[in-house]
Amino acid sequence: MYFTDAEHFKSLCGYDIDGKWYPRVTKIVEIKSKPALYMFYGGMTSYAAGRAITEKSAKEGTAIHEIVEKIVVGENPEVPVEIQPAIAAFMEFLNKANIQIDKDFIEKRIFHPEHRYAGTIDTLALLDGKFGVLDIKTSQAIYRDYNLQTSAYIEALLPEFPTLKTRWILRIDQTKTCFKCGANLRPKGGNNKIRKGKSSLCKDGQHEWSELKGHIELQEFPYWKDDFQAFLGAKKLWEWENDYWLKKIGYLD
Repeated sequence: MYFTDAEHFKSLCGYDIDGKWYPRVTKIVEIKSKPALYMFYGGMTSYAAGRAITEKSAKEGTAIHEIVEKIVVGENPEVPVEIQPAIAAFMEFLNKANIQIDKDFIEKRIFHPEHRYAGTIDTLALLDGKFGVLDIKTSQAIYRDYNLQTSAYIEALLPEFPTLKTRWILRIDQTKTCFKCGANLRPKGGNNKIRKGKSSLCKDGQHEWSELKGHIELQEFPYWKDDFQAFLGAKKLWEWENDYWLKKIGYLD
């Protein structure tokens, strides 16, 4: 990524907290390779076309995040038509799950003074009697990268919450299903990605799609300490990659 000056680097890559600058967890994790993303761009007609889909998809994901946060704090927000199935699935999950969400920790900025990083958690939750970090994603799958991110959150929160035990990824998505062959169409970002079903009955253009339906996937990842060591490795590599700017702002001596 190109940075115009030190302030530009600081604004894009971290947070100022109590007079000190800390790199963001999500920015650090970006140093890890992302094969699924590379395959996506490889299938596009151009980088610009792929970038346009990525940006539109990110806006849709942000909209889902914002609506979910309002619902959790007791608001009754107006839900855009295009994400209503996803929000309906989330509402059904809330009504059925044995979950309590800490409203004071929704989109809470946290930091680790010793390892010198910061981040913004989605929330803390008590789920089925276990206390942990709940991270919401709107991706097409739950990727292992998320474990690096959430392990960093747990390590930073432990001094304040020593009973913190685990973390969950809650994935919210919406797809259409072919009535004939069972294939799934995911329209997020306007990409209309199709995953074929078990049957090869339908050729391209022959699918009969259902209405858009929301889906919830919840996975728990209780063993986080090895992931945190991997996060520190990623952080070291990120610092090496950005040592020019980090030295310029005084983060690296």
